[in-house]
Amino acid sequence: MKTFLARKETVAPKWYVIDAKDQVLGRLAVKIANILRGRHRPTYTPHVDTGDFVVVINAEKVALTGKKEDQKKYMFYSGYVGGESYRSIPEMRRRRPEFIIQHAVKGMLPKNRLARQMLKKLKVHAGTDHPHEAQKPEPLSL
Repeated sequence: MKTFLARKETVAPKWYVIDAKDQVLGRLAVKIANILRGRHRPTYTPHVDTGDFVVVINAEKVALTGKKEDQKKYMFYSGYVGGESYRSIPEMRRRRPEFIIQHAVKGMLPKNRLARQMLKKLKVHAGTDHPHEAQKPEPLSL
């Protein structure tokens, strides 16, 4: 018996749309990361991008548990001495709400070139509308 290994040419990616409203960030990010990697498919192969496209809407309404809303900070570094800056969750929701979900999903993907390809298939939007209606994304309930 031979082990089946998927090939890039044989994979037909699908499009899914996920509503992040009132979803817990970590649990949502796990589901998104598994879809991007293709782990929901029976033909999953670790070294081939067998995943699907994911469109996330309502990114600014994602929920956090515990005291993360008050205590969690994102650190940015300019590259200069003393160039660290920190931003809280409410500030990130106001400035770049898409970053919160992208950052969580990126941390759950492997750290290699293949993961950078997979992350390009994640489309996050702050509001309810998105420009991917032509791809006919299927709604995915979590």
